[in-house]
Amino acid sequence: MAKILLVEDDEMIQRMMILRLTLAGHEVIHAENGQQGMEMALAIDGIDLVLMDMHMPVMDGHEATRKLRELGYSGLIVAVTASALSADSNKAIQSGCDDHIAKPIGPDFEARIDKVIELHTK
Repeated sequence: MAKILLVEDDEMIQRMMILRLTLAGHEVIHAENGQQGMEMALAIDGIDLVLMDMHMPVMDGHEATRKLRELGYSGLIVAVTASALSADSNKAIQSGCDDHIAKPIGPDFEARIDKVIELHTK
């Protein structure tokens, strides 16, 4: 399965996503803010997917994604946002995300993750 870096500041959401992704067979590493996530994405080899919350303290997901892309990071980054508004989704894509998933996370979360990985790694 995939090696996933989860960048999420909300501890409850973080725990739930780690549990669900781990039970689905993925290896999950987590960061608590965009700065930490950016540093980990650049330092850890073999990350298949970065799940990036867009609204966090220290450095938000938009800035972290922009900086990663400016530094040449070409890996798959998927925005995880609490807003289903198309403007927020577009902003995430403009920041450099490859795709987005809306919160709250639904029962199809694991299938969506697998599909995103499959679509973007061909």
